[in-house]
Amino acid sequence: MFPRHPRFASLGAVLLLVPLLAPAQVTLKPDGQWRYLLTAGANVSSGNNDAGSLNLSAEGARQTTQDKWTWDARADRARSNGADTIERYGLRTQYNRDFGVDWFGFGAAEWQRDRLANIAARYSVAGGVGRHLWHDDGGFFDVSVGLGYTQDRYLAPIDVAGAVRDRYGRAELVLAEESSHKLTDTTSLRQKLTLYPDLRERSKYRAVLDTGLTVAMTQRINLSAGLSYRYDSDPGVGIEKGDLTFVTGISMRID
Repeated sequence: MFPRHPRFASLGAVLLLVPLLAPAQVTLKPDGQWRYLLTAGANVSSGNNDAGSLNLSAEGARQTTQDKWTWDARADRARSNGADTIERYGLRTQYNRDFGVDWFGFGAAEWQRDRLANIAARYSVAGGVGRHLWHDDGGFFDVSVGLGYTQDRYLAPIDVAGAVRDRYGRAELVLAEESSHKLTDTTSLRQKLTLYPDLRERSKYRAVLDTGLTVAMTQRINLSAGLSYRYDSDPGVGIEKGDLTFVTGISMRID
């Protein structure tokens, strides 16, 4: 895991890493059964540099021929030489419902806490429509557009959008693309990019990129590598705009 660093403030630079670094992926089958994926990663060092990190995540998915419901939860902690470098927790869910061969509607909700980014709690809800550009046994590629609302509560008042605030709410446009690819019989790649232009302050926007590569070792155990990037064009004075996290670990499927 890497802590935030100003060199990663450009989303374009991160996108160049996607083909090379491509979280683990829960099994998707249109049979109406819930399936789960548990992932854990850790790193410890001592001597000249005392550091450690712990990353835990869980995913669930239920899919039929007409709809799909997914959720995921994660916790990321890291310390270096006695100082916290990452303390982030998140929970999100999304429901998709097809209303045609190629079209679907969606509803989503998310909660996040990020102490080092001064976020006591971020609540987001969104809804909209999407299109299946392609989907088969090897994966899918979807695009979607919608409207959402996000409210941030800050641990300490901070200068955001031209004023000192202890919370900030805004309506947002939601633009997303998501795909899953079965590269080989044992290797799967997933990625999702979402943009959130602020409809209250037109010059502000957020971007979220999640990618993941999973390699099956057995029927249930997988090696996984995940890259996540969070960007906020106006996070507040003194807060870095971009956060990059790269995690490797072991995943267990519960199918």
